[in-house]
Amino acid sequence: MPTVFVTAPPDAAPELARTLVEERLAACVNRVPCDSVYRWDGRVHEESEEILLAKTTEDGYAALRDRVEELHPYDVPCIERFDDADALPAFASWVERSTGEGSPDGDS
Repeated sequence: MPTVFVTAPPDAAPELARTLVEERLAACVNRVPCDSVYRWDGRVHEESEEILLAKTTEDGYAALRDRVEELHPYDVPCIERFDDADALPAFASWVERSTGEGSPDGDS
C-alpha cells in the first residue's frame, strides 16, 4: 500500500486532493501546509506549498502518479512514493475498499 508524497501550491492543492479521491485514485489525501526552500533555474526560492499525502494501492499507483502529473501546475512536480509495508491491516483494507472503479464507499 503506497503513500504518495506530492507538493503543490496552496491554490492548486485542494482541487488536486479532491480530484484524486473523487476519481478513486486515492482513498484519502492529507493536506499539510509547509514552507519550501528549493533551487530552480539557478536560483534559490522560498515558497508556501502544501504537502499532499495520498493513500493508494499498488495497482492504483501508476494511474495516480499520471493524474497528478497531468493536473499539476508545476513543470516538474514532486511525486514520491513510500511503501507502507507495516501499515495497520485494517487501514490497508480500507484503502483497498476505497479505491478503484466500482468500489463501495469504503467507510464500513
